[in-house]
Amino acid sequence: MWQLFIANVIMTVRNKQALFWNLMFPLMFTFIFGMFFGGGNTKAGTIAVINHSVSETARVVETTLREGELFNIADNISAEEGRKKVERSEISAVVEIPEGFGSFSADDPKKIKITYDPGNAATRAALVSYLDAILNQISYKAQNASPLFSVEEEKTNSRQFSYFDFVLVGLIGMALMNSSVQGVAITLAKYREDKILKRVTTTPLSTWKFVSAEILSRLIVNFVQVSLILLVGVHIFNAHIYGNVWLIFLLSLLGAVLFQAVGFAIASMSKTTQAAEGMSTAITIPMMFLAGVFFPIDQLPKWLGSVVQYLPLAPLLRMIRGIALEESSPLANPANLSIVLVWIAVMLAVTLYRFRMSEE
Repeated sequence: MWQLFIANVIMTVRNKQALFWNLMFPLMFTFIFGMFFGGGNTKAGTIAVINHSVSETARVVETTLREGELFNIADNISAEEGRKKVERSEISAVVEIPEGFGSFSADDPKKIKITYDPGNAATRAALVSYLDAILNQISYKAQNASPLFSVEEEKTNSRQFSYFDFVLVGLIGMALMNSSVQGVAITLAKYREDKILKRVTTTPLSTWKFVSAEILSRLIVNFVQVSLILLVGVHIFNAHIYGNVWLIFLLSLLGAVLFQAVGFAIASMSKTTQAAEGMSTAITIPMMFLAGVFFPIDQLPKWLGSVVQYLPLAPLLRMIRGIALEESSPLANPANLSIVLVWIAVMLAVTLYRFRMSEE
C-alpha cells in the first residue's frame, strides 16, 4: 500500500498541469471574492451626492452620507452626468438635494430625489433606509421631539464578521469537493478504460488498500489547497479566523476523505470517463449552490433548506465556520459530525461493495 501511495504522490507532482489547476481554481475564486468583499470592504455601492441647497439641514444630510461607512462616494459629478453614469452602471445611484431644501419654508421642497438602477435593488434599499433614518432624526430635532419607540441592539460577542469571512470557508469546502469528487471519479474511470485496474488485480493488493493509498496521496494536495486559501484570505484580504487553525485543517481533511469517498462511489458505478464526468458534475454543482458555500442555507425556502442541510458539504461547512468564526468545538453540535461520518461510511460501503478492479 505504501509503495502505491508513494507512486501516486510522484504521479501527482509530475502531472504539473492538473496540479496547477487544482490549486489555481480555488485561488481564483478567493481573489475574486476578496477583491469585492475582502479587506474590510463592506460598502453597499457607489453613489453621487449633488447638493443644490445652502441650508444647514442639507449640509448635514450631505456630510452624513459622505462621512458614513455605508457607501463609496463619487465626487465632482453633475446631476446629469450622474444619471448617465447610473444608466451605464458605473455608479449605483445619485442623491440630489434640491435648491431650498431644509429651509423650513412652506414653499420650499421637502423631498430628496434618488436616481437609481432598478437592477441594483440592494443598494436602493440600503440608501432609502439610510436617508429615512437621517431625515427622521433631523425632523425630530426640528420639532424638539423624540421618538416614542426605538430599537436596542445587543451583540452576543464583540467579534467582527464580513461576508468574505463567511464565503472564505465556503471556498475551502468547494475546493475540497470539486478536486476530490471529480478528481477521483474521473481518474478511476480512466484507470478502468486503460485496463490499469485489471492489471492491479494481478498483484496481492486488496481493494481497501488500493482505496486507502489513493485517498492518502490526494490528502497532500488537499492540505496545500486549504493552506493557500487561508494564506491569501487572511494575509491579503484580511479575513477573520478566530478559532484553532489546526482544527480547521483537521476538519478540512476529514471533508476531503468524505468527498474522495463520494468520488470512489461514482467511479464504482461509472463505466466510462464521460459517465464519471457527468455524474460528478451533477452532484457537485447543485451542492455548491445549495449547501451554504456562497450564502446561508436558512435563506432558502424552508422546505428546501430542511433537505439540503443533510447534503455532505452542508454539515462540514457548519463545523468549519463554527470553529473559524465563533471559536466553537466540532462537538458543539454532534449532529454535524455524525452526518459527515455517516456519509463517509455509506460511500465507502458502496465503493467496497460495487468496486471491482477486475471489471473492464
